[in-house]
Amino acid sequence: MKFDTPATQNPIDQLKVVGQGVDRVDGPLKTTGKAAYAYERHDAVRDAAVGYVLGAAIAKGRIAAMDIEAARRAPGVLAVVTAQNAGKLGKGKMNTATLLGGPDIQHYHQAIALVVAETLEQARAASRLIRVQYERAPGAFDLAAEKDAAEKAGKLAKPDVVGDFEGAYAGAAVHIDHTYRTPDHTHAMMEPHASTAAWEGDALTLWTSNQMIDWGRGDVAKTLGVPKDKVRLISPYIGGGFGGKLFVRADALLAALGARAARRPVKVALARPLIANNTTHRPATIQRIRIGTTEDGKITAIAHESWSGDLPDGKPEEAVQQTRLLYAGANRLTALNLVELDLPEGNAMRAPGEAPGLMALEIAMDEMAEALGLDPVEFRVRNDTQVDPSEPERRFSQRRLVECLRMGAKKFGWQERNARPGSRRDGRWLVGMGVAAAFRNNLVTDSAARVRLDAAGQVIVETDMTDIGTGSYTIIAQTAAEMLGVPLAKVIVRLGDSTFPVSAGSGGQWGANSSTAGVYAACQKLRDAVLAKLGFAAEGAVFADGSVTEASGRTALLRQAASDGELVAEDVLEFGDLDKTYQQSTFGAHFVEVGVDAATGETRIRRMLAVCASGRILNPKTARSQVIGAMTMGIGSALMEELAIDQRAGFFVNHDLASYEVPVHADIPLQEVIFLDETDPMSSPMKAKGVGELGLCGVGAAIANAIYNATGVRVRDYPITLDKLLAGLPEPA
Repeated sequence: MKFDTPATQNPIDQLKVVGQGVDRVDGPLKTTGKAAYAYERHDAVRDAAVGYVLGAAIAKGRIAAMDIEAARRAPGVLAVVTAQNAGKLGKGKMNTATLLGGPDIQHYHQAIALVVAETLEQARAASRLIRVQYERAPGAFDLAAEKDAAEKAGKLAKPDVVGDFEGAYAGAAVHIDHTYRTPDHTHAMMEPHASTAAWEGDALTLWTSNQMIDWGRGDVAKTLGVPKDKVRLISPYIGGGFGGKLFVRADALLAALGARAARRPVKVALARPLIANNTTHRPATIQRIRIGTTEDGKITAIAHESWSGDLPDGKPEEAVQQTRLLYAGANRLTALNLVELDLPEGNAMRAPGEAPGLMALEIAMDEMAEALGLDPVEFRVRNDTQVDPSEPERRFSQRRLVECLRMGAKKFGWQERNARPGSRRDGRWLVGMGVAAAFRNNLVTDSAARVRLDAAGQVIVETDMTDIGTGSYTIIAQTAAEMLGVPLAKVIVRLGDSTFPVSAGSGGQWGANSSTAGVYAACQKLRDAVLAKLGFAAEGAVFADGSVTEASGRTALLRQAASDGELVAEDVLEFGDLDKTYQQSTFGAHFVEVGVDAATGETRIRRMLAVCASGRILNPKTARSQVIGAMTMGIGSALMEELAIDQRAGFFVNHDLASYEVPVHADIPLQEVIFLDETDPMSSPMKAKGVGELGLCGVGAAIANAIYNATGVRVRDYPITLDKLLAGLPEPA
């Protein structure tokens, strides 16, 4: 099915099941431990051996010699896999670094060996017996230093310019020019990167924790040099991903290599200290923002230039993309600069681009508002636009940012905010409020599904879509139930298997809208098959309560259409080029109140509110869960999360959950979420958009702005730890 124009008669619009806050259908499996994750495939794989990954002890250089004989002779060891004996390996399309290093080393903790043994303890002990001699090479690990060197050498990216930024900025009545910094972040998902591999002849089955099944299958095949149809990926349950599992990582490749070498199934999980340096992370940024306005606060010039680092052949963190679209202004300049660093691979992490970009832009907007003497909400409203500022003929399909800001301000009690920083106290606490706009582009991608109807009236949905804790099982079941007029209990959803039709996968907040649209298309095709089987006319036919009724009044049970055999329909929703006609984005507003200890600088979040405009909300309960989880992640980004770099050795020092701090229950206050009642018929037949990443975008800046309002201390270098506040705190009252 090709999605060219909005459906006029759409069964989804009944909203009997879709749009309702139903419980997660996979909830009982999760809470009883019956949902089997990649490392737990006891039902599918018996007698599995265990692999332990050895990571490189240097950040750059080469392996001069490696002695594995002692490890091979150790108790319980079945095989030792290295680059020397693994055979010829390719590199997947989605990977920047090679997944099995040697002799060249690209980054610290790059996998260089896998020890396979009967038990984890035996494999780990044997890995300690491997003797490696390295030849170290000098590396680049300091983003600021490499940025300065590149600027001096004139190695700057060509900026994207609209109008005459330099002239407009120089002539602006009011202007600011500030630099902001965000650090490296790790995903810190609950389930580590884990895989179980089994070979049957030349065919590989890989149970793995992966967000994008078809991408992963293709990369495994390419890396191993085997046909794609000889690889099956299975990933029905994923314990969190945040983008860190978009691509195949070392656990999957090494499990496959280990199983081939040991000639039996092998399971591999990356130890937590290995994940930060071996897998991907959100790269640090240095962002310069300049804004010029008229005296009454209309933006006439805006520039956003960002620097980030990655391995050779890597890509920059796209921290300027929201600045191209969020606010009006005729004269604009954006630039993405990349320097080569010998740190682990930088790549996608929840809301890549907008999350760190808004951490800078939305502080700059507050600083500009203060320079103008305007309320921060009013300044943002004054610079709203209903068209792409760079292409005025291209309108947003839906854009309700102003409504989000206005509603949020009213609900949060913004009128109680004192514009003078450091003026509100509650005992020993300095209290402040902050706001930030939220923005994330609405991405869609072709998505397919297969739907079966059996003689019992049961509907089975199959698609390789994944559920990373977001509720995919539930919204897909709701879609099928709505389309076919059956109770939710009559729908079985099967996900995360490469033998199923290819879907959007989970990432970029495109999964919910795209995958349900694919299910919509398959269900529409099944409806047509049911009507044809029953001999009913399509015009005016109604599917409800497990029955089908045509316009004449004739009625039949849905299951009667499959009484002599299962009915099966498969289709793909193709989105075509609608994005060329409309700019599709999601919008929101974050409001935060903080308390800062006047003596110690300790910051506590007191309350938070997110107002989101992101199309039809398919399930308010699971969507709210996504947003409050994102808000929690934003607290971590603002106040505590930072991968600390050893500049001499070139690695992330705090590479475990003991020293990489993330928010815990005690850090989380009252969180409220409001979804605007909105549909976007230009987005998909579901009229939905993504929301899981919008809830993160802008949170960090809202917290930073609240801290400034509380203390008068402006911090532009995340995370905002107490040492950055102490010197500027007001004198005790």
